[in-house]
Amino acid sequence: MTDKLMIKNATLIDGRGGEPLKNAALVIDGAKIEHVGLETEITPLFRDAQVIDAGGGTILPGLINAHVHLTTDGPADIGAQIAGDSIPVATLRAARNARIALEAGITTVRDCGAKDGVVIELAKAVGEGITPGPRIVACGRVVCMTGGHGHFMGREADGPDGVRQAARAEIKEGAQFLKIMATGGVLTKGVHPDQAQLTVDELRAGIEAAHEAGKRTATHAIGNKGIKNALKAGIDSVEHGFYIDDEIIELFLRTGAFHVPTLIAVDQIVNSGTAAGIPEWAVKKAVEESGHHMDSFHKSVKHGVRIAAGTDAGTPFNFHDMLAWEIEMMAREGLTPMQAIICATRNGSEVVGMADQIGTLEAAKFADLIVVGGDPLADLTLLRKPSLVVKGGEIFVNRLSESN
Repeated sequence: MTDKLMIKNATLIDGRGGEPLKNAALVIDGAKIEHVGLETEITPLFRDAQVIDAGGGTILPGLINAHVHLTTDGPADIGAQIAGDSIPVATLRAARNARIALEAGITTVRDCGAKDGVVIELAKAVGEGITPGPRIVACGRVVCMTGGHGHFMGREADGPDGVRQAARAEIKEGAQFLKIMATGGVLTKGVHPDQAQLTVDELRAGIEAAHEAGKRTATHAIGNKGIKNALKAGIDSVEHGFYIDDEIIELFLRTGAFHVPTLIAVDQIVNSGTAAGIPEWAVKKAVEESGHHMDSFHKSVKHGVRIAAGTDAGTPFNFHDMLAWEIEMMAREGLTPMQAIICATRNGSEVVGMADQIGTLEAAKFADLIVVGGDPLADLTLLRKPSLVVKGGEIFVNRLSESN
């Protein structure tokens, strides 16, 4: 018996957009994928491998959620939870949320803002095997203007020099990418989502500081002017993006920046409402912006903007196991099921800066994968509960054992 693991009796979607491979098998050696191909070709070569029978299901790359907040777990009032949690409680909450995400088949997340370095440290703990969780790419604290959106979990800065210094300070503290706030938002009291909050020069200073350190960048940007400011300044991904026009489309296409629309975030606030305890001012803003949000997503789809899947998990009633719901929404609103899956696999790997290691099922990449029963291209809801979850060659969920 070897340490190799073979998953067989499956259809395989490799995340690159081609036709699914029927009668497929995949071999894992340690943390990496060794071989992907037809079962009839692979089985004779690995007769001593441990075997998991996928039962005719589908193997896919592990899902990537490109926008989460691990220190919050979907409370009605996110600001109150952040303010009320001590560092130990926030850490325990984040670790629990990370495990929930992993068990839902999400093998990588990009954490887009948390105070006190909690998620930066959690990422280290997961990497060392201290606690289970997905791969975590964390920004630490967001960089915002004084009193700007997310200041309750941010580093406030003003002027190009101030923003540059703030970016460098976050990187010094271990940020793996920079999150910078270009506009107001729904969940900060007293600011409006359409309000531009940092100038092009301020944004450029932070982005250049990150890029000089080899770090990617993301911006919270809802309003039209703020989105334009961020794209002109050289941002790598725009989060949310509610007011997209033709000029913004041109900027997306010219720069190659990603749009991470987080459709489910506003949807959950609107659907839950004040009856669920969400502050009235937040619900009012979400209702006002929801139509613009969806219209802008349609524009991105129509014009071929690069899109990655992210949920903004941790916001009201937006839980850490709900990436499948975001994928379903994307498919309902214009993407094909395969395109929606790619948004949560290959495209996500590019957004987090790990395209050479994860996101597609290819030899020499990390063995991050899931198995679902049936054909997800015919029924995306199958992604909600994978029967097998593997990260780095380690099995975290296995509901297929009885079929071995």
